[in-house]
This record gives sequence, structure tokens and C-alpha cells, in this order.
Amino acid sequence: MKTIQSNEIASLIHSGDTIAVGGFGSYCCPDELLDAVVQSYKAGTGPEQLTWVTGIGTGDNTENEIGMNRVSIPGMTACVIAAHLANCVKLGKTVGRNEIPAYVIPLGVVAHLMRAIAAGEPGVASHVGIHTLADPRNDGCCSNQAAKDMGREIVKLIDVAGRECLFYPAFPIHAAFIRATYADEDGNLSFDHEALTGMELEMALAAHNSGGIVIAQVEKIVRRDTLAPKSVRIHRKFVDYVVVAKPEFHHQGYATDEYRAELTGEIQIPTNTLAPLPFDTRKIATRRAVMELKPGMIINLGIGMPSGVGAVANEEGITDTILSLESGPVGGVPVAGVGFAASVNAESIMALADTFDFYDGGGLDMTCLGAAEIDRMGNVNVSSFNGRCTGPGGFINISQSTPEVVFLFAFTAGKCEIEAKDGRLNIRKDGKPVKFVNKVEQVTFSAQYAIESGQTVLYVTERAVFRLTKDGLMLTEIAPGVDLEKDILGQMAFRPLIADDLKEMDSRIFREERMGIATD
Repeated sequence: MKTIQSNEIASLIHSGDTIAVGGFGSYCCPDELLDAVVQSYKAGTGPEQLTWVTGIGTGDNTENEIGMNRVSIPGMTACVIAAHLANCVKLGKTVGRNEIPAYVIPLGVVAHLMRAIAAGEPGVASHVGIHTLADPRNDGCCSNQAAKDMGREIVKLIDVAGRECLFYPAFPIHAAFIRATYADEDGNLSFDHEALTGMELEMALAAHNSGGIVIAQVEKIVRRDTLAPKSVRIHRKFVDYVVVAKPEFHHQGYATDEYRAELTGEIQIPTNTLAPLPFDTRKIATRRAVMELKPGMIINLGIGMPSGVGAVANEEGITDTILSLESGPVGGVPVAGVGFAASVNAESIMALADTFDFYDGGGLDMTCLGAAEIDRMGNVNVSSFNGRCTGPGGFINISQSTPEVVFLFAFTAGKCEIEAKDGRLNIRKDGKPVKFVNKVEQVTFSAQYAIESGQTVLYVTERAVFRLTKDGLMLTEIAPGVDLEKDILGQMAFRPLIADDLKEMDSRIFREERMGIATD
């Protein structure tokens, strides 16, 4: 291992290289390494035509020059292969404008592909992605026309023992940019202050075994033999260069400048100190989803509104359900907002690839996920809309492998004026546009696959609940106080099936005090 300065990084990268970048959303981004390449390119001395490979693109949900937003430069960047670009808004918009080709691959596949590359395997064969945007019969993982024009075959439809599968071919990784907390003098890396375990090890092994290089950004270098062997996540053999980061490039996460030890397992804090969600439409819908929880369940929570399920469960004193995030934390209370992906008081923090082994195999009991568009057949789009190409993240892995799926979202988009009082919902002004459309722009969740797999699927909003049937979407519950024709059917581009026994949602959902459902 060699310690270098950040201004030396660009000289180690060649034009046309493929670089794997660690991190997940708000956490673990090797910001100084990315910045060094960008500054060198802007000075006219850096590499160009680079391919960046990552999982959940790092960023703070803005166009700020942090995380993967830094690589939103056509010419320097030739291609992006990622699972999710929503956190790095600038990059997502650049892709949406067709300025950089981008391929979006399910997150679990990205993690397992790093393993396959490290192991010298030809690629990953998986059921994940059938009938969705990943399927070559649909978009074939192409996020924009530039990717289609590029012509790279990122996924193939194959037959394995009579079963349709998707095959994601392996490719060499020329460099891995990763971040750790400490490196010892020999290059062993530990992740003590990081909120997630991530797939840094898998990326390092993929680069090393491809004949590439591994560059790690760290907080400090410590004496050799002072890191406990079990705390060493990446052995020195797989680390070529180490950069001691400037503090401004090495915050624990983008949500706060402060180090939060309760996100790493270093300390535990009383969860009754966590603030409850504000009493608004988000909390109302989330409360209805929480009513689906059953004792002993292990469930996954997606980004956005679903992340609030943990906060409501904590407020209601529900302690017999285990919450899991695709980023690795199991147990505890997930952080909402920009800080999503970490959990307060997690019981364990799994590696990303291990988490998706568990998910893909059907280990979850239930998942709560978001939705941007829903069509009459029950297909869901979260990956491409309004000119933004966000990608699926772990959505496809999770939604196709979990027996009970709850989509949790606001009924309409845009600004609304809605009041909940005395157990009833009053909709004064509705948002535009509608989310229930005749045909989704892109299929991230396939209703056909769900029906064939025998999944139970609910669509939960602040004013109505639907379930998936073989004939399409069926309305099963409406909020007390709403008008069926005006507030629900009038805000949909199609007329759903309506259950013969259409019910009112539980009135406790629409009162500000606790629901008291822990003993139900």
C-alpha cells in the first residue's frame, strides 16, 4: 500500500477506464477521490470517457456538487451503470436529458455482479427483473436513448432448466474508489465510523482480480497491528493506494455534519427520544401500512414515505416486528429523509450483497415501497418519470421476491390542502397530476409477475386502499369523509374495480393521538 495525495489520483486512471464507486445515498462516498478526478479533467490533464459503476448513487437529493453529481460531465463520463440516481439529482437530470448514456440495474444484481467479477464468473443469472424495465423485451436496463444508441448488451434473456432468467454479463473493473474510516500503515481498512457496510469489499476484490487498482479514502492512518482482525473489512493485499481525506470530504453522511455514533452501533440511545412524524397525509398513509404488520415479521422499508413506517411503529410501541433496509441495517429505527439508509440502534449491519442473498431468496415477510405511477393493471413505476431517470435501486429485487408487498404513497402529486380531524379526512384542494395512469411510463414492478408468483399486493394512500387482482386494481377501502366519485375516481385516469364490500379505513388513522394498535 502506498499513501498518496489526492492530486496524484488522476494520473493512476486511464481514459476509457471503468471505475467502481462505493457509497450508498447519503453515506460512505469517497468524495475526495471523485473530486480529484473531476478537477484534473477540468484542468485539461485528467482522464476522459470514463464508465462509472455504482449502486445507490451518492448525494443529498439536490444538485449540489457532492457525491455522484460530480461526474455529471459529458466527455469525462462516457457511461454510467448504476442502480439508482435519485439521490444525485444533477446526474439523474443529465441522464434524463440524454447527455450521458446510463444503464440502470437492480441493486442486488450490482452487488452480486461485483462478486461474480471478483470470482471470474461470466456474470449473474437471476429471476430478478423479468417483465420489468430490466427485461430485454422492455428496456433492457437502458435508462435513456443514448444508452440504446450505445448498443451495449448489459442484460440477456436466457433459459435455465426451463425457467426464464436474465443474464447480466461480467466486465472488468479497472479501478475501485472506496471509503473507510481507518487504514493502518500496511493498508488494512476498517469501517468503524461508517453507518453502512456496503459493497466496498466486493468492489475491491472485483478491481483487484480484474488486474485493476483499489484506492481508499480514509479519515486517519493508524499504527500497524492496532486494528482488531475482526474489524478489518478489507485486507491490505487488496488495497493499492490510500488518501487521508480532508475533513470537508469525509462527513459521516450528507444529512448532518455531526458524527452520529448511534448509527454505527457504537452506542445505543433511548428510542423514545426520537421525534414522532408530523400529523400530515404522509403519517396518515403510513399508519394504514403499519396496520399490516404482524408479530414476528421481518419487513423491508423503501425510501421516501415507506421509511416512516419505522417511526410510526416506534411511536405506537410495536416492538415485535424487525425492520430491515436494503442498505444492510437490521432492527432499530430507520432514519428518514436525506439520512435514509442508516438505522438508529440497528441490531446488525449486514453487507449489501449478503442482504440481497436474503431478500432474493424470499426471506422477507413483507415490504413497504413507494410508487410514482400506477396503472389499471397494477404495474408500478418508480424509475423514470417527468424527465428524470432515477433507476430502480433495490426495488425490483425486493418487490419480486417478497410474498406481501405494500406500496405506500400520496394519492396525487403536487401540493394538496388536506385536513384530518375527528376521525375524518377533508380534501379541500387536490394535487396535480394524477398518479393513477392508464399506462406507466416504465415498469419497475410487474403486476403480471406478481400474479404469476402468487404475491399479495396492496396500494395504500391517505384516502384509499387498493389490492391487486388478476383483472387489475381493485378499490377496497376509502377514508371516512371523502367523496368516492370526486376525491378518488375523479382523480384517476381509469376506473378501477370496486369491491362489493367496500369499507371505510379505520377512523383512528385520522386522529392526531396515538392509535393504540400495539395491542390489537
